[in-house]
Amino acid sequence: MTIKVALAGAGAFGIKHLDGIKNIPDVEVVSLISRDLDKTKEVADKYGIKHVTTDLADSLKLKELDAVILCTPTQMHAAQTKACLEAGKHVQVEIPLCDVLKEGEEVVALQKKKGLVAMCGHTRRFNPSHQYVHKKIKAGEFNIQQMDVQTYFFRRTNMNALGQPRSWTDHLLWHHAAHTVDLFAYQAGSPIVKANALQGPIHPSLGIAMDMSIQLKAANGAICTLSLSFNNDGPLGTFFRYIGDSATYIARYDDLFNGKDEKIDVSKVDVSMNGIELQDREFFAAIREGREPNSSLAQVLPCYQVLHQLEQQLQA
Repeated sequence: MTIKVALAGAGAFGIKHLDGIKNIPDVEVVSLISRDLDKTKEVADKYGIKHVTTDLADSLKLKELDAVILCTPTQMHAAQTKACLEAGKHVQVEIPLCDVLKEGEEVVALQKKKGLVAMCGHTRRFNPSHQYVHKKIKAGEFNIQQMDVQTYFFRRTNMNALGQPRSWTDHLLWHHAAHTVDLFAYQAGSPIVKANALQGPIHPSLGIAMDMSIQLKAANGAICTLSLSFNNDGPLGTFFRYIGDSATYIARYDDLFNGKDEKIDVSKVDVSMNGIELQDREFFAAIREGREPNSSLAQVLPCYQVLHQLEQQLQA
């Protein structure tokens, strides 16, 4: 059976998904949804997608449609995920699930009621670098004592990863911190029991903090320090240092190094070196096998509960 999927959001991240799906057998993107019809048609032509629209509702009416991948602005995620589930479609929503905890909880409740596959794009669970560390932990060969994480961008204007103007505003806490908060609990194998946050000045026109510092502690005693900035003029992205009882690992996206910065071969960890492709493979496999996917909405909800606590702390 070929899984027929619609993709909403033909921006920088949507294109990463389209490139990943090309490598996955028996999956066909049958509809592309985005705000600018002309630009969407350009992308659709490049990837051989026949149905193009600016409205998700148009795609949800397609009888042959099985699933939807949402790569839309953060503020739309919860409502659009609900719409897909109400329409009887499996759904993968890009990180974050929500930027208001109550909305995320409503989506998780709806997924349980509908029984459909619903997952969130917490890509770090799938990157070969982090999978390698996870397998060491599962085998009892490595236990995290501390994670030290830096999430750095140079984004003083509202631009996306392709250097194009954004129609929405990104957020250090609800988007970028979500990756690390979830990954820390996942890798520690232990829930977060303590969380603290500090933020720098609010940007006068973007209305968000451009710098943030977060501390986390898991029930098993492991700790995490996360530094985030949109002001960093240097290497961009997120860099993870795992300090454990038997080794130190440094993960940079799909690449992994030891504490002495010697590269570790992770090419045999999974069928691809592309974390986004591996995330999509898990989504489609869960649909075929009728099971809960890794990074299901229910699994990642505790992350958003922590982010909510941190937001309340920062507002206070």
